[in-house]
Amino acid sequence: MRTSAAGNKWGPTLAAKAAALPPGAARGFTLLELLIVVAIIAIATVGVSFALRDSEATQLEREAQRLAALLESARAQSRSSGVPVRWYATPGGFEFEGVPPKSLPDRWLVDTTQVLGTAALQLGPEPIIGRQEVVLQSSRHPERSLRVATDGLRPFAVTSGEAP
Repeated sequence: MRTSAAGNKWGPTLAAKAAALPPGAARGFTLLELLIVVAIIAIATVGVSFALRDSEATQLEREAQRLAALLESARAQSRSSGVPVRWYATPGGFEFEGVPPKSLPDRWLVDTTQVLGTAALQLGPEPIIGRQEVVLQSSRHPERSLRVATDGLRPFAVTSGEAP
């Protein structure tokens, strides 16, 4: 039984319209139309994936920011416990002496990160430490380096290039 509501029109239903088409008439998308849509979606997906890809410069910046945060964390632990904490670079990573084992990470996020020179930092327990710095570099792009440094009073910060 049909019901009538405001705005409804009496007329043939969609199924009745489709059944009224002559045999062989197009009732959907052609294969070519579907292939074009799939190709457009594929091109858009590739464009987005390249736009989101992490560049080497961004990875080095992330490593430097992470190291600055870890150094500040170790510095705070040293000040609160009164135990001297020392940071130094190792092949493939770094190590903290004076903090509980496994309390801080000891590996880089990216294997291509390396420390220039022989870096060792004394992080406390005194509230004011001497001027200290570490220069990070990517082995894939040796022309790019970042410096993680402190003047001894302020927190560690990331700057571009090697130390003067």
